[in-house]
Amino acid sequence: MYIWIDNKSGAPIYDQIYTQIKNQIISGQLGPDEMLPSIRNLAKDLRISVITTKRAYEELEKEGFIYTVAAKGCFVAPKNTELLREEHLKQMESHLQEAIALAAACRLGEADVAAVLHTLYEES
Repeated sequence: MYIWIDNKSGAPIYDQIYTQIKNQIISGQLGPDEMLPSIRNLAKDLRISVITTKRAYEELEKEGFIYTVAAKGCFVAPKNTELLREEHLKQMESHLQEAIALAAACRLGEADVAAVLHTLYEES
């Protein structure tokens, strides 16, 4: 597992950790039941507070991406297909919002955007 902290980013460190681990789970880089680094070890490796790492892990667990086994550690939760579908839909909606904003800046209408989307579907 690779985590990179951008100190110049406006995003909180716990959120950077949360987002990167979540993305690695969604993409399949981290598989079901794979053990994550301990909270202490990850904090030490990243040179950050244990509290920050703990908060990221708590958020991941609350969202159902990881689970904790007492005295064993944290593990990637088996993929919940509905959870993954919702996560992908959220990402898709975000990208489409960006595309709509770009289209508006170019004065393209809904039909133009639909045509581009249709062309991309045909090409893939």
